Amino acid sequence: MGDPNSIFTDLYPQLVRLAATIVGPDSAADVVSQVYLNMGSRTSSDVQHGRAYLFRAVANESISVQRSVRRRWARNARYLGLNPSVDSDVVSNRDLDVERALGRLSPQQRAVIHLTYWEDLTPTAIAATLEVSEGSVRKQLARARRRLRKELGYADHR
Repeated sequence: MGDPNSIFTDLYPQLVRLAATIVGPDSAADVVSQVYLNMGSRTSSDVQHGRAYLFRAVANESISVQRSVRRRWARNARYLGLNPSVDSDVVSNRDLDVERALGRLSPQQRAVIHLTYWEDLTPTAIAATLEVSEGSVRKQLARARRRLRKELGYADHR
């Protein structure tokens, strides 16, 4: 196992892409930087499996940031007298592009989609990376695909 700092540096572009998939490009570098800062308090044994640790840490931090943003938005919407459960920019399916459709997935689903299609990982590898069951990965992937088909206006193929 190499130096955790060098592993982080080598994986930085991939980690930023993962974070961007979950929180968007504007916050992705901040999320990855926060993970790097958090690594300072970890021992080398905590990062024994460097790649998996970093991907899991970025996914978890991204999900946490996304959750905070949604809570803040809901709190502000309630304060303004809006219904926080209704998306303010609903558009027809033909107006949706892939980026907007991905943005409508849960953070967990975006992470699984990203690791499947951009990092080319198998469900088994994703499960190990995110420390969840393989069944959970497969369920999230199936739900994400179904949601993407719906958002993009394709018939639901099984």
